[in-house]
Amino acid sequence: MDIIASDLERYAADHTTPPDEHLAEVAATTQAQTESPQMRSGLVEARLLEALVVASGATRVLEIGTFTGYGALSLAARLPEGGRVTTIEADEETAQMARRHIDGSPHGDRIEFIVGDAREIVAELPGPWDLVFIDAWKPDYPHYYEAVVPKLSDRGLIVCDNVLQSGRVVDLGAADDQTRAMHAFNEQVQQDPRVHNALLTVGDGLMVIWHGTP
Repeated sequence: MDIIASDLERYAADHTTPPDEHLAEVAATTQAQTESPQMRSGLVEARLLEALVVASGATRVLEIGTFTGYGALSLAARLPEGGRVTTIEADEETAQMARRHIDGSPHGDRIEFIVGDAREIVAELPGPWDLVFIDAWKPDYPHYYEAVVPKLSDRGLIVCDNVLQSGRVVDLGAADDQTRAMHAFNEQVQQDPRVHNALLTVGDGLMVIWHGTP
């Protein structure tokens, strides 16, 4: 199921600032050399994340799920002086590609790259975080969410990817386990009195979350 019509998606991408040369190369390499290139953040999504960095004045960013590095590099490019992205990837083979992309970027020195199990790592990382981007194994979203909510800065944001599962979350009768897990996560966030949230139909669905009280 298309969340929005494909021609509108193309129109949106055509009217979004294109990536720089290095990010365009990362996107092309991801498309050519990975089995699931759709796991990369899309252009509109990446630019939205950049906008959130700028609007929030974020300096400490956590990304859970690096894949080939496109998202981390997009975020790092917009950080102010002294800003830093900490990104975590569990798959060692994918991490090798991400490391090459990060090392080849002029913004690579703003990225702390950790390879390992994010379920264990996130709990040990100190806050506060100004922006957290979650794009990893979907059934683990509740674990990551509970780990980072207490570590958000006052103006901190959490952005969770793939929350619409190509539209399957609206038809649980035909849903797989991962989609049902994502539906349960969306309900968890919606019912959490600690936060406010907005589910955006960007890409495969983005859940944006922030503190519910000033």
